[in-house]
Amino acid sequence: MATAFSDPQLSEDAAYAAFEARDRTMDGRFVVAVKTTRIYCRPSCPARRPRRENVELLPDTASARDAGYRPCLRCKPDEISRDRAAIAKAVALIEQGESIPALAELAEAVGYAPHHFQRLFTRDLGVSPAAYARALRARRLGDALEGDGRITDAIYDAGYEAPSRAYADAAAHLGMSPSAWRKGGEGTAIRFAVAQSSLGPLLVAATDKGLCRIAFDEDEAALRERFPKATINSGDEDFAALVTDVVALVDDPARAIDLPIDVAGTAFQQAVWAALRAIPAGETRSYQDIARAVGKPGAVRAAGTACGDNNLAVLIPCHRVLRSDGSLGGYAYGLARKKALLSRESEVSGNVN
Repeated sequence: MATAFSDPQLSEDAAYAAFEARDRTMDGRFVVAVKTTRIYCRPSCPARRPRRENVELLPDTASARDAGYRPCLRCKPDEISRDRAAIAKAVALIEQGESIPALAELAEAVGYAPHHFQRLFTRDLGVSPAAYARALRARRLGDALEGDGRITDAIYDAGYEAPSRAYADAAAHLGMSPSAWRKGGEGTAIRFAVAQSSLGPLLVAATDKGLCRIAFDEDEAALRERFPKATINSGDEDFAALVTDVVALVDDPARAIDLPIDVAGTAFQQAVWAALRAIPAGETRSYQDIARAVGKPGAVRAAGTACGDNNLAVLIPCHRVLRSDGSLGGYAYGLARKKALLSRESEVSGNVN
């Protein structure tokens, strides 16, 4: 006998709504069986939606098969577990390896064609296998630099074959050179301004590489406390244009804009932040959804912590993450602001929460 749908964090109404919305983040969390066709599908299946009275929600593919349903040939629900097992194996290979494995090597190890596996990996973790590996190696470099040994030794211990590659990755992932990282940011120049937005004063700060801090209700003193060894100065007229673009996001958080960023984080944090930026304006996700999106379904609390570690308010939209019951949850800058941002996005996108 098939096991009935039961999820303490997801009601049947919410599950059916996710099916109606073709929510890919729910794939693997339950399956949708259609009584009239005797077929079961992923929640994200692109096929036309049946009437609700003809739908049966089941916890997994095994339950669907036990109930006499057969898998949809279009969305292939049985491949979900295989896909995720392959991604988990690839992540383990990347983390265990001393060098960055080639895409073809990873794909062959998990039994997929390279192009297809690249798409699967990026879809679930928010970054490509190569980007994940580079971020991991940069994190190891950061850890090694915290010791007392020579910088050159730290570079090779982190898995780099040459210092030039390490310095390039450090600039991309640590936000500064290895020597500056060792010195706690000493020598890094940061420009800043505090501008008025419709939701209150907004601090905007950036290095030469990009934005390193966007925060409501913070001032120069808070910035200096966060970056105690950096050289911090007020922004000039050129910087004012960047500030204007950031402030505009507060009134229109759905605005498509490509702003440079300079934020450091672990591979996991970067994957979470990438997943946040992938949430369309006007939509929300739960912390469980984010954990699943980065391939760590059991790391719900860690995903929440990574959301809280976000240094770029609005630009990296952690305000789009809610609790599993649909309530607002927390927000570093107050729930009133979170509600206002979500309301503005809904109005612009045409979605109604």
